[in-house]
Amino acid sequence: MTATVNADTGRQRLRTALFLAVAMAATVGSALAFQYLGGYIPCKLCLEQRTPYYVGVPLMLLAVLASALHAPAWVSRGLLAIGGLLMLYGLYLGVYHSGIEWAWWPGPTDCTAAAGPVDTGGKGVLDALDKFVPPSCDKAALRILGLSLAGWNAIASFVLTVVAFRSAFARD
Repeated sequence: MTATVNADTGRQRLRTALFLAVAMAATVGSALAFQYLGGYIPCKLCLEQRTPYYVGVPLMLLAVLASALHAPAWVSRGLLAIGGLLMLYGLYLGVYHSGIEWAWWPGPTDCTAAAGPVDTGGKGVLDALDKFVPPSCDKAALRILGLSLAGWNAIASFVLTVVAFRSAFARD
């Protein structure tokens, strides 16, 4: 009976880790789509909010592998807990950035675009500066259902935090 219960929770951790990997990839992929397909230039904080996802996706894939290879439960639990901590940090960043956008608190003074090189169209950099204004962290470039992308990131991070911690600390 105990072996069946442990196998079920092991499969559940595998499914949860796979869900988290896909959900994290979809979340950061959406941000990249808004940038590269939608033309929304990210500010410094927008780029920083992606870091937990860039670290979290391979970490959750490692948790999937650990569960699939029947590694000790503490390995997959630990990886899921670290994923939960990453998403908790992502939640902090999303709330912090949203608060700046809603003018609840001041943002960093150096918050300008940190995107790649600017295409000057064969002209000089000074001519390109007349047309290119880097985004500020206190202005939401887009609001969907009243929330900025930072707000939606906070919600996604919260949900993923809960899912990761529930699986990491579930009873066997």
